[in-house]
Amino acid sequence: MTNPQLPERDEAESATPEPVYTPDLAGMISDETQTISNKVETAYTADSIQVLEGLEAVRRRPGMYIGDNGRRGLHQMFREVLDNSVDEALAGYCDEIIVTLFADGSVSVEDNGRGIPIDIKPEFGISALEIIMTKLHAGGKFGGGGYKVSGGLHGVGVSCTNALSLWLEAKVRREGKEHFQRYEQGVPIAPVRVIGDAKQNGTTVHYKPDPEVLTDVQHDPHLIKNRLKELAYLNKTVTFVFKDESLGTEDTFKFERGIVQLVEDMNSTKEPIHRKVAYFKRIKDTYEMEVALQFHNGYNETILAFSNNIHQPDGGTHVSGFSAALTRVLNSYARKMNLLKEKDKNFTSDDVSDGLTAVIALKLENPSYNSQDKVKLVTPEVQGLANSLVGDGLTTFLEENPQEAKRIIDKAALAQRAREAARKAAESVKRQSAMESFGLPGKLSDCMSKDVDKCELFLVEGDSAGGSAKSARDRVTQAILPLRGKILNVERARIDKALDNEEIKSLIAALGTGIDIHIGRKYEEENGKESGFDISKLRYNKIIIMTDADVDGEHIRTLLLTFFYRYMRPLVDAGHIYFTQPPLFVVKIGPSERIYAADQEELDVILKQNKRKKPIVTRFKGLGEMNADELGETTMDPTNRKLMQVTIDPEFEIEVEQTFSTLMGEKVEPRRDYIEAHAKEALDVDWHY
Repeated sequence: MTNPQLPERDEAESATPEPVYTPDLAGMISDETQTISNKVETAYTADSIQVLEGLEAVRRRPGMYIGDNGRRGLHQMFREVLDNSVDEALAGYCDEIIVTLFADGSVSVEDNGRGIPIDIKPEFGISALEIIMTKLHAGGKFGGGGYKVSGGLHGVGVSCTNALSLWLEAKVRREGKEHFQRYEQGVPIAPVRVIGDAKQNGTTVHYKPDPEVLTDVQHDPHLIKNRLKELAYLNKTVTFVFKDESLGTEDTFKFERGIVQLVEDMNSTKEPIHRKVAYFKRIKDTYEMEVALQFHNGYNETILAFSNNIHQPDGGTHVSGFSAALTRVLNSYARKMNLLKEKDKNFTSDDVSDGLTAVIALKLENPSYNSQDKVKLVTPEVQGLANSLVGDGLTTFLEENPQEAKRIIDKAALAQRAREAARKAAESVKRQSAMESFGLPGKLSDCMSKDVDKCELFLVEGDSAGGSAKSARDRVTQAILPLRGKILNVERARIDKALDNEEIKSLIAALGTGIDIHIGRKYEEENGKESGFDISKLRYNKIIIMTDADVDGEHIRTLLLTFFYRYMRPLVDAGHIYFTQPPLFVVKIGPSERIYAADQEELDVILKQNKRKKPIVTRFKGLGEMNADELGETTMDPTNRKLMQVTIDPEFEIEVEQTFSTLMGEKVEPRRDYIEAHAKEALDVDWHY
């Protein structure tokens, strides 16, 4: 959607410029120059310089410390507190962590670790607890004295949570006593004091986010529970408990086999080709690496990479080292066992990762990341280390399990043949597109604009709806591609079969990016290869899936989303994929007035508020039944339509992967179980008799 144009003003108005808001200053915009002025008509002296003491800087600019002042930042505050307790577990001093979400919106994190030190630090004249809670870059993670391995290394963590809380209370059980200190908006109310005896050590941090500096103070219980479950897989000696006071529920997470159970759970909706999960743990110097992997009969690769309990969705040096070792060892073993003949080509990294589910859990001192959110590990020496450690562990597994090893090699050989067929199919798609007018599919009604940022592509269900959409569209910026029927379910098809599907070929040609023949692999740069997918060639800023508001429409939407997730994942990550939300009902009041309702609930509200007699209610059976003006007004006009952007929160990467596998995969039982578990949550179900 483009930015609205500035309103026109007459000469009298133009004498006083309109103020325009910018992130850091209130500037003035001039009609003549259309430039922003930052001129200040006051003296610039030493008195103009502000020094933000203590945690005041965090309250002024929370986004600099926790990402933003909304939902993301709110949950980052929670993670900073939780990470301190998990670091105690990493150090070997904690085996239980209890998180409680209270009805008033406050959260507590309790552990049975050593307890934060409470003795006085002489150079500051206050307790270590108060220093940790009120000063940035303070903690036991810098000199190696407190923690050798830690998720948080910047020392701004819990102090930021304190600064952005309406209040925070810390209870420390240490040396037989329970110590207490309360803070309000980051400021201690009184010194640390003893409030009783304690039978065991530990720390409890209880805080309430401050709505004065945060726009969102409602925690997502699902996100909290998901993080605790993930940590339970990674720390098999620790029990994690989540209590939701509002719902009166309590969940306990403990996985005694750790990441092996995570791989098994990830593959629970698939058919593993070898029952035994390959697992090994290797330690070298200050590095500890755990790896669990299992191949299934599907075609997608899933690698979950962690360093010091932090998930790296963008991979990094530990993943590139793992991938190099996997390719090297499987080729070496296949040659040694004569499973690859002398004339056969070596397997590529794509061949050996086909149908792979793997978890990499690395612990190391002083990790380096590409950004503050730690989504990619860039510690350079880790790549060679991972290559060596994984190579040793995987070689041992193959030699000790020859039957499983042969199945893995056979899987790679099948993938090699399919990949070659896919490359030929991809070339065929390119040649076919080039033969058509300007390389675009014939049924595409393209837009006139060449400004990609303004262009939109509507993927429309059926020729009938496509005809209405063509009449209703803005020809300058909106393109229409009708799709006939339901596209191929790529979750159950090899990539060469997917590229043989006419609807998929038309879609690839229309978008212009090409196809990712590496099945959504995220690590091309580390492997020094071209994926065949180039997002810079995307022809439309918004790709809008427009289907009927019924069960069939939902199925088509899911099939398309599965295709984008598996073969064009960068489009999803970059926020280019959208759903429209066409109305289900139109209420006609009088000869010309029409009110649209998205669902039954909205219809009931409209009818209840309507004071006129006998409104006519019509339920749309599909987009094809809507007139062009109705379709344009409700579903295509940027000023009226409802668009839902498709995004993937890295916190739910595991859940998203399992959902696609469950709903679209081969196995029927997990899908049936899912439907039975969520049946009562279904809305607007169509009943056919």
